[in-house]
Amino acid sequence: MTDETLRFAYYPGCSLNSTAKEYDLSTRAVARAIGVELVEVPDWNCCGASSAHTVDPFLAFALPARVLVQAEEMGLDVLAPCAACYGRLVAARAEAARHPDYARRLEKATGRRFRGTARILNVLELLGDERVAAAVAGAVTRPLEGLKVAPYYGCLLVRPPKLTRFDDPERPVTMDRVLQAIGATPVDHPFQTECCGASLGISRTDLVVELAGRIVGAAKLAGAEAVAVTCPLCQTNLDSRQEAAAARLGEGLGLPVYYITQLVGLALGVPPARLGLRRHLVDGLGLLRQKKLA
Repeated sequence: MTDETLRFAYYPGCSLNSTAKEYDLSTRAVARAIGVELVEVPDWNCCGASSAHTVDPFLAFALPARVLVQAEEMGLDVLAPCAACYGRLVAARAEAARHPDYARRLEKATGRRFRGTARILNVLELLGDERVAAAVAGAVTRPLEGLKVAPYYGCLLVRPPKLTRFDDPERPVTMDRVLQAIGATPVDHPFQTECCGASLGISRTDLVVELAGRIVGAAKLAGAEAVAVTCPLCQTNLDSRQEAAAARLGEGLGLPVYYITQLVGLALGVPPARLGLRRHLVDGLGLLRQKKLA
C-alpha cells in the first residue's frame, strides 16, 4: 500500500478453515493484492458461536476474549471476516465492561490479562477504510462491469447496533459502495438485513429453505444476477438451499452467492482458482464467464 502498511491480527475462525475455505483464500488474496498484512492469531480457538452464550455466559466471554488477548499481545487490531466471529468478539469486549470479574477470572484461568484495547473490524469495515478503499480503487484491473449484484448483509453484521456500531442496521450501504468501486452494479432489494436462518439450517431446514427462497427470490425479482455476502452461514444457507427453495416456489433461482472478497479479488486481477470460485454449489464461474469476467 505505502510505507505505512496496514497490519492486522487475522482471526479466521472455524468456518474459514473448513466449509468457508474460499472466504479465507479470497480474503488473504485481496489483502496481498492491496498491501495489507494479515498476521494470523497464533493458537486461536473457536469463538463459541453460535451456542456458547446459550450455555455458559462466562465461557461465551472467555472464548473470544482469549483471542482478543492474543491480538493485544501482538499489538494489533483484529480482522474477523466471519460475521458470527465478529459479533462474538465485539460482545466479549462489551461483556468485560459489564462484568469486571470476567477479566479477572480469565486471567486466573489463563495467566493472561484482558485489556480490551484491540479494535475489531469485519471485512466491510476494512474495505470501507479510506486508505484501503483508495488502494482497491487504484488496483482494479478487471472492473466487474455489467454484473448486477444484490448485497446481502444478513443480521449479525449490523446487529445489535449498540455493539457493532457498524453502518445503518436497517439500510447499510458499505457493501454497495465496495461493489460500485469494483465496477459492479449493486441491486437494492428488501431483504438485505433479514435473517437467513443461520445455524437452524440443520435443526429447522424447512425454515431455512423458506427464508433462503425469500431472500434470493427477492434479489432476483429486483434484477440481480448474483448475491454478495460476508457471512459463512449466510453463504451456506443461500447457496445450498436454493434448489429446495426453487422447488417450493415453483420457479428457478440459480443466483451464485459470492463472498464480497471473491468479487473484489476478481476485480483486482486475482486468478479465479485462487479465490475458490469452484467451491460453490450454485455455479460461481458460469455467470462470470458469460460476462467475460473470468
